Amino acid sequence: MRPNHHQFIAFAYVIREGSFSAAATRMGVTQSTITQHIGNLEKTVGTLLLRRGRDGVELTPTGQEFYDLADRMVSLDAEVSERLEGFNAMKNGRLNVIGNAPQPALRIIATFRQRFPNIQVNFGLYDWSTATNMLRNRLADVGLITDAPVSDAWERIHIESAEYVLYCPNEHPLSGQASVSLKDLQEETVVIPERGSLTRKLLENACRTHAIALERTVTMATFPLMYEAVLQGIGVAVFLCNSSLIKKSVKEIPIREMPQKHETHLIATKDRVGLKLISEFINSVN
Repeated sequence: MRPNHHQFIAFAYVIREGSFSAAATRMGVTQSTITQHIGNLEKTVGTLLLRRGRDGVELTPTGQEFYDLADRMVSLDAEVSERLEGFNAMKNGRLNVIGNAPQPALRIIATFRQRFPNIQVNFGLYDWSTATNMLRNRLADVGLITDAPVSDAWERIHIESAEYVLYCPNEHPLSGQASVSLKDLQEETVVIPERGSLTRKLLENACRTHAIALERTVTMATFPLMYEAVLQGIGVAVFLCNSSLIKKSVKEIPIREMPQKHETHLIATKDRVGLKLISEFINSVN
């Protein structure tokens, strides 16, 4: 028995939405319908495609292979629907956006929402490794990634260039300097992101290159937490400049060992950039 179109669509939406119930809501069917579609698809394939857990659903290796195909089918189905409906003026829809830093993603989302207030935008902030893997696995519509890897499957739109700086309170002894060295941070508590982040990778590389050891560190999951830690006096932090619009009480100081500019791109898979939602989001960049 060959799997049908509805089974692949149901499978793709279970992964996209994170659960059987959310997929049913998105597709406008009952949860039992989704369960039946997935069960029939797994019977046809002859193996499990996903596992249910406390944190949602997880793809098996075979499931990952089929998800890539199923997601392409969803994208094609959406494109066909858009053309049939004449792109109906963007009055409803949902867009999943991810990034490895809050800016400039939030700025672009704000512009997009001003133009299309009825579109639901979900934004997730992840470390660099997780964000790039989500894009590779087609688990987001759009990503805003710094130093994004090159892929033939991706469309890349340049957003901005930025260098790494030290964030420290205005009253901190280092705040009066025009620039700092990583050596200046050896006696400081340095707030750093989790492993897998681009910031942590580049900071550790710079420290190794210049034989500098940062002995006192505090790990935070995301830049907003790092920034709050600086405001609370926990320590100083290293991150891309202009990552927050909040400038009060905090100064950004260039780091002499990390002078390179890093490029942030908007990333979308090439088979999705023609979709109305994604093309309009890309237009919001300018």
